[in-house]
Amino acid sequence: MTSHPNRKSRILMTTNDPVQAQYEALPYPARDPGDERVRLARTWLDDLPMLNHYCFAGRRSFRSGFRVLVAGGGTGDGTVFVAEQLRGADAEVVHLDFSRASLDIARRRAEVRGLANIRWVHDSLLNLPRLALGKFDYINCSGVLHHLADPDEGLRALLGALADDSAIGMLLYGSVGRTGVYQMQELLRLAIGDEPAIPVRIAEAKQILQSVPRTNWFRRGEELFSDHRENDAGLFDLLLHPRDRGYTVEELFAWLADGHGLHLEFSDVQRGRSAYLPHLQWGPRPPALVEKIRRLPPRRQYAIAELLTGTIQTHSFYATRGARVAPYGDATYVPFFFHEPITGPELAQFLAQGRGQPVMLDHVHSGISAAVNPGRYRQAILTHVDGFTTWHEIFERVRAHAEHAGPPPTDAELFEDFRGLYELLNAIDRLLLRHGSVEPPRPV
Repeated sequence: MTSHPNRKSRILMTTNDPVQAQYEALPYPARDPGDERVRLARTWLDDLPMLNHYCFAGRRSFRSGFRVLVAGGGTGDGTVFVAEQLRGADAEVVHLDFSRASLDIARRRAEVRGLANIRWVHDSLLNLPRLALGKFDYINCSGVLHHLADPDEGLRALLGALADDSAIGMLLYGSVGRTGVYQMQELLRLAIGDEPAIPVRIAEAKQILQSVPRTNWFRRGEELFSDHRENDAGLFDLLLHPRDRGYTVEELFAWLADGHGLHLEFSDVQRGRSAYLPHLQWGPRPPALVEKIRRLPPRRQYAIAELLTGTIQTHSFYATRGARVAPYGDATYVPFFFHEPITGPELAQFLAQGRGQPVMLDHVHSGISAAVNPGRYRQAILTHVDGFTTWHEIFERVRAHAEHAGPPPTDAELFEDFRGLYELLNAIDRLLLRHGSVEPPRPV
């Protein structure tokens, strides 16, 4: 496939759209194409092993005919990362964005990497029904819909471009975690007024940020945010954006699940689903009613966790037409560790430190602290988890080498013994599943 820009858009885009004007003047996130020579920016939801586990039941190989749309691709983080993972495959990535300045940066980044599997389209995702781009197996739409005048119109356009049994990876702002942001946005609107010049708006915003008292809600929660400290594009996008809105968990379920019949799988960056699980956010000494809360529907638990911690600034999740998560309990699947260089034997040694008693897992990246029970067979199972061996093969080895007072354990008994540890590690997206018939993707 040859990388090429689209010809003139079929739909003329107005330049008086304040959101489009912002991204023409300040492409976001700010990126230097030359950095592609030294690093690859990874985007959490777009990692193919994650995508396979949560959206394709662990059965997708991605090697033949896989089509990706990055809708509102901006300066190219998601586009470049997906295209790099699909390098050499029979696949196509379409980068769609209404900002020429942003699209040009993304294209230069791809050129530095020598990526030839990207098609560039300068247009709005709202025009998808007219662009005749075909259907896609995966759509990345990160940080886009919450900037539209009618987010549901954007969602409907995306769903119309979605192939059967496919998925959308989405990021939307969280209103609870951004409470201070929205108060600061309102403060800047009142103080700066209708000043049209972007440099003046930025300069005046910086004056206010330097002088707000410690009691200000944005200042109180400022450790949650970094964009305003990095560059002008980040400051403008966070605090001076002409149009943005946030959502609570319940609002997302009402809109996407109730309104459009979509199945949602949440995965916060570095924290995975654990950010939405109250029993993991309370730490090692939860209140007595924690077990009552764990019996609540996931939707209710997620809403509780969002209010409990107040740290979810963005909601990252997969949306599919029906649940298609790789199933735990099927012996034909391969368990593999992800995101960190941990091995099964190393984790088995960690459990062995407790000498048969629970050990405390303090996970730096996700921030969780949880007591881990060694179980009866967990150490033996972990010893054989290498990312290539199926549960069936692992269990056969455990049965062959374990000393049994009675009959050897069945697959069902071994799955049940390991379940609690799997659920913990899967909740932080460090232990995932892939069907044994699928080869692991090329590492990048």
